Amino acid sequence: MFVDECQVKLTAGDGGRGCVSFRREKYEPWGGPNGGDGGRGGDVILVGDVNTNNLVDYKYQPHWHAERGGHGMGSDQFGKDGKHCIMRLPLGTVVYDESTDKVVAEIIEDGVQIVLCKGGNGGWGNTHFKTSTNRAPKRANPGHPGEAGTYRFILKSIADVGLVGFPNAGKSSLTGHITKARPKTAAYPFTTLHPQIGVIDYPDLKKGDRHLLLADIPGLIEGASENRGLGHRFLRHIERCALLLFMVDMAGTDARDPRDDYKHLLHELELYDPALLDKPRVVVANKMDVPEAAAQLKKFKRRYSKVDVIEISCLTGDGLPQLKKELLKRVTAFRKKEKLSPPAEA
Repeated sequence: MFVDECQVKLTAGDGGRGCVSFRREKYEPWGGPNGGDGGRGGDVILVGDVNTNNLVDYKYQPHWHAERGGHGMGSDQFGKDGKHCIMRLPLGTVVYDESTDKVVAEIIEDGVQIVLCKGGNGGWGNTHFKTSTNRAPKRANPGHPGEAGTYRFILKSIADVGLVGFPNAGKSSLTGHITKARPKTAAYPFTTLHPQIGVIDYPDLKKGDRHLLLADIPGLIEGASENRGLGHRFLRHIERCALLLFMVDMAGTDARDPRDDYKHLLHELELYDPALLDKPRVVVANKMDVPEAAAQLKKFKRRYSKVDVIEISCLTGDGLPQLKKELLKRVTAFRKKEKLSPPAEA
């Protein structure tokens, strides 16, 4: 199951109580206080994990607690600190505070650690309250409570290329051909029910530049920005992409017009977030093996003369090597322009 949004209730550990204790030793009638401090409560820590790809672990276990600090003891023994609550999250997770609806954390690097809720400090034992006028204090502090809150995790995939298109345009087939992902493919719409992240390999390149990440979201339909169909739920997964890949069924299957399909895709993205139209984009003309596709492509180029079109056929494999080279070229240019580093090796 793929989960990209969930709500959780987090509680850091409370600090342990300080101890009231006195030395009771032979020949030490005025031993004085020796109560130890309470231990510190554990923190709730978010950790970026490249090997985690969704939030399913937190969907059905929404309550997470760090351990309470141990209580102080006699003989100046401090209580042990509570264990931290470690939450491993996929890269691209945005954390919202439900009380303010503001972003409080963002996980974008593998191994990064963010303390979301701090544990409470332990209370002082009675040793701290000894003075020249009060040599036998019977006072100790309780531990401080740990921080707590309700948060919303939203996953926005970090990928180089975002693949968008109408249902049955061939997105899953393309993903299966050029990446290591193996999404379901079939001759009916909506075979993709959740985003797929695939790795496009370039084994001949030097280490660090050997792959691109491609995000394939479920097919959009008209009205997607108004919560129709499936794709609207996952448009957030292309917000971070360096390049948008528009998949167009150039054969016009089911009496569709490729020109109108492209127009509607742009319109839905603009309604969701106008900034998406500022991203670099390439149009992939799929199903060029179908006889009707050539005529449709001519009409498409007449209307959109300034749009870069790459012709492919997922059935025969024609054009796929050229497409991979073009994707690498454009993403590399984007990285240099924005001074970004390539993703970590998968």
